Amino acid sequence: MDPLSEHQIRTSFVNCTKGEAARLKLPLDFTETPWEDLDFLGWVDPGAPLRAHLVRQSPDGTPLGITLRVPGTSRTSALKSSVCQICLTGHAASGVSLLVAPLAGARGREGNTVGIYVCADLACSLYLRGKRQPKLRAGRYEETLTLDEKIDRARTHLDAFTAKITG
Repeated sequence: MDPLSEHQIRTSFVNCTKGEAARLKLPLDFTETPWEDLDFLGWVDPGAPLRAHLVRQSPDGTPLGITLRVPGTSRTSALKSSVCQICLTGHAASGVSLLVAPLAGARGREGNTVGIYVCADLACSLYLRGKRQPKLRAGRYEETLTLDEKIDRARTHLDAFTAKITG
């Protein structure tokens, strides 16, 4: 992913107001972001822990940001393990959260949303590249895909999710 400025990030959001985008807090370690290892920038808002944000680059290179709601309590607590729907990393149940995004435009203002089970820390890119490991491994899947194929698969999953939001 190409490095993004704070201004590019704040103006990229499609499913929140300009005021909400202006008030969101960037990751605490934003200046140390490992852009070369990211397929998207994702973080839980340090000023509003029930909000998360995700910014990715569209195929033409334009940043596309979405805001997400983080559940107050985990709905997967009865499960022993769960899998992220973007990167397919297996985690203990607490390592995956159902994040819900308002749809862009009028549909979102009417309260319509879409959800996805994703790594709770939104570090899918780092899990794919082996730069971060799940805290409690939940049955590691052996795959014959190359790293590039895994990255392409994760981007395809993210594309499908963001397409649902943008309509």
